[in-house]
Amino acid sequence: MVDADQTFVIVGGGLTGAKAAETLRAEGFTGRVILIGDEREHPYERPPLSKGYLLGKDARESVFVHEPAWYARNDVELHLGQTVDAIDRVARTVRFGDDGTLAHYDRLLLATGAEPRRLDVPGTDLAGVHHLRRLAHAERLKGVLAALGRDNGHLVIAGGGWIGLEVAAAAREYGAEVTVVEPEPTPLHGVLGPELGALFADLHREHGVRFHFGARLTEIVGQDGMVLAARTDDGEEHPAHDVLAAIGAAPRTALAEAAGLEIADRAHGGGVAVDASLRTSDPHVYAAGDVASFPHGLFDTRLRVEHWANALNGGPAAARAMLGRTVSYDRVPYFFSDQYDLGMEYSGWAPPGTYDEVVIRGDAGKREFIAFWVKEGRVLAGMNVNVWDVTEPIQKLIASGTAVDTEALADPHVPLETLAG
Repeated sequence: MVDADQTFVIVGGGLTGAKAAETLRAEGFTGRVILIGDEREHPYERPPLSKGYLLGKDARESVFVHEPAWYARNDVELHLGQTVDAIDRVARTVRFGDDGTLAHYDRLLLATGAEPRRLDVPGTDLAGVHHLRRLAHAERLKGVLAALGRDNGHLVIAGGGWIGLEVAAAAREYGAEVTVVEPEPTPLHGVLGPELGALFADLHREHGVRFHFGARLTEIVGQDGMVLAARTDDGEEHPAHDVLAAIGAAPRTALAEAAGLEIADRAHGGGVAVDASLRTSDPHVYAAGDVASFPHGLFDTRLRVEHWANALNGGPAAARAMLGRTVSYDRVPYFFSDQYDLGMEYSGWAPPGTYDEVVIRGDAGKREFIAFWVKEGRVLAGMNVNVWDVTEPIQKLIASGTAVDTEALADPHVPLETLAG
């Protein structure tokens, strides 16, 4: 039974934590809410950091989840620029890392997110080596891209995933020269597979991006603290004034591990293991967002999802569970990307090896189509490219779990709504 004497602590000041705090108040919780974030910024959303804000099209204020006054108005105790370095599960306290202050909790939500994976090569301490995860990173990178564009400078990007490609698109819009180094045979290979990865490679080549596939960075060469070139394991050397490491993110599980909470294995993305209600191995502790590994019945596996929609929906789901509501977190994963004049939305989960075929509805040559990843007639995932207002029927197709006629799936004249059964 939740009452006004209880204290709920949220560790993590991103979208997940902010939406959890919002939901607690919206659901009528009148107890104490403490939100702790290790950045000095108010909670903000991350997609603009590699999209509109990086391009200078979105104002800085637009990235924040709530206006600053919202937290005091809703009696949310906000601790910015503070870390938590220990959880005492017996005493139910968290310890602040700066001064050792203890805060009691009745329920605890871990929304610690993920952090960029670091390049383990010589030269990463040079001034021109960047990551993109935080608002401060985006602010710095925006200035870097503008300078590279003015001076015909070169940016080398290690990694051809979503962040790497979105930054490549932004850099080309600024006028910078761009080379993407990627160990797989196409960009986005681990997400979209070779069929659709090749389409994104062609898109970027048309805009002047150079790709170096089948290779990894082995050294960043510099002089007087500045980047001069990037070398790869096949002996190539690429001119570079700046390097972006975009080789993925790792869940921030150190706090949970030290507290003895169960951690999912690497085969399932690591992360803090939770049940369908986002509860950890400790019934008083929950986890959501990038850091959580949750069982998804639709795909019969554990998933750890690093996308905006998971933070947006996972925080509220965890908040409701903390309040004792019945929760089964089984939303179909969703994300979106904007690159040049291409906009896309992806729903589902279908890494290489999990599907039999890719069915195309529309004109892939014109980049106006929907792609479906299908196994034994069942739609596992769908991606709409420059085709809009179809996410709901795509997600219903995936959630239905029923086999569909692939010829009808490929036919633009057959309404998607009629295929879900």
